[in-house]
Amino acid sequence: MKKPLLTPLRWCGLLVVLLLGAASCKKEETAATPVTPTPTPTVPTPTPTAFDINNISDTYASVAALGSAAQWGPYNVHDPAVIKADDGYYYMYSTDVGYGIADANLRAGLQVRRSKDLVEWQFVGWVFNGAPAMGAAYITQRGGTPNRLVWAPYVLRVGSEYRLYYSLASNVFKLSAIGLATASAPTGPWTEKGLVVTTDNSSADITNGIDPTVIVDQQGQHRMYYGSAFDGIHMVRLDAATGLNATAGDRGPRVAQRGFTGTAINGNIEGPEIIYNKEQGKYYLFISYDWLQTKYNVRVGRADSPAGPFLDFKGRDINLVEDHGPMILAPYQFEGHSGWQGTGHCGVFSDGSGQYFMAHQGRPGVDSYYMDLHVRKIFWTPSGWPVVSPERYAGEDNSAVAAADLAGTWEQIVLDYIVIPGYGDEQRTPNFQYSTALTLTADGTFGGATTGTWTYAAPWLTLKFSNGTSAPVYVQKGRDWENKKATIVFTGLDTSGTAIWGKKK
Repeated sequence: MKKPLLTPLRWCGLLVVLLLGAASCKKEETAATPVTPTPTPTVPTPTPTAFDINNISDTYASVAALGSAAQWGPYNVHDPAVIKADDGYYYMYSTDVGYGIADANLRAGLQVRRSKDLVEWQFVGWVFNGAPAMGAAYITQRGGTPNRLVWAPYVLRVGSEYRLYYSLASNVFKLSAIGLATASAPTGPWTEKGLVVTTDNSSADITNGIDPTVIVDQQGQHRMYYGSAFDGIHMVRLDAATGLNATAGDRGPRVAQRGFTGTAINGNIEGPEIIYNKEQGKYYLFISYDWLQTKYNVRVGRADSPAGPFLDFKGRDINLVEDHGPMILAPYQFEGHSGWQGTGHCGVFSDGSGQYFMAHQGRPGVDSYYMDLHVRKIFWTPSGWPVVSPERYAGEDNSAVAAADLAGTWEQIVLDYIVIPGYGDEQRTPNFQYSTALTLTADGTFGGATTGTWTYAAPWLTLKFSNGTSAPVYVQKGRDWENKKATIVFTGLDTSGTAIWGKKK
């Protein structure tokens, strides 16, 4: 479900047509015969200008056209996957999207960017020259028409080989493919190796075969997690030598799903991302809920085994038919800004020195068809849960914040959630979580929308609310993107697993 330029109403109409008209397909395998490498595409090099972080804007109509692709940088980003290469660059691969560009006119083949610092991004080009041949052949052989545009990649390095997994959907309900291409360098050229997972409409208990993420677990087993809507998130084992499915045709067991309100599903579930954190000794499965243009939000479960069960904040299996938390990222609005919605389908990656980051799309409230790259730092609570910064990363100073600097006026956001069952047609509102006033006083009390007491042992600020709950929140120097200045931020989970953010004014 990656049609970001399709209105929710049009998508749901299309979904109904596909549900009524799709025919069952016999499962067959596509031979894994290598395809001629796709030459690395290039884009015109613009005249270099000095980078200024203050020039990164929420909207970018002046450079949105395909002819300005060299200037896209952090713009037109959807479903990002990031890897750090040996040359010191972070490489990002993402879905084919473009603000104001019709699908028929958009260049297809997965967009590629790179950055030295995760702030200044350079558009490099595309992985493929159009839709990958193997994925397209699978769909065509089963009577479908493959999409022009390629979605939701994932990339990892195995030895000296870069492996890129792509998603290709079609005009037929759930007729999709996840394929593999390899290269010896992060910029290609890329050679298709075969199809890993294929799906169709032959039964109800089949998810949509898109949105792959891969991990090499602590025992050396390669595993792929994937899926969008319908039957939730599934996991298959891969052949470590080839990167393809260890068992041809296997779609694997389901590991995560959503709840229902009556007979209506509470919303979409897709965009899995799997990591193993050695310090925590656990596997973390990040998942996106709800509609990509509005209520998109990120949840996380954790497990001792890569096979699961992945447990939520309450210790319940995220494969149970219910919604799960914690929700660590959701549409939000700080004072004086239109807000950010569609904050989902994250890529989680490390800098190689233990600092994790989350990359995802953000859509400004002023016009939700723009798609901006957000990169946030991830911190880990004392109980071992990941939380993200309330502000985008800006290369900020990592030195400890002094207790004397905490007193003053803040904005606080509590990431509450309202269930709106359904998909795009029903989830028309982003369900923004709005900031409220918070004042920390030097005597160890706080007031505003909530009241209580606070203590600080850097970097942890403990908020004890008058209702009896408490929240240890991580304090960090950061950038106030809404007001283009340096500030202090905090992030954490309260005792019920609700995320709490703060930004000093």
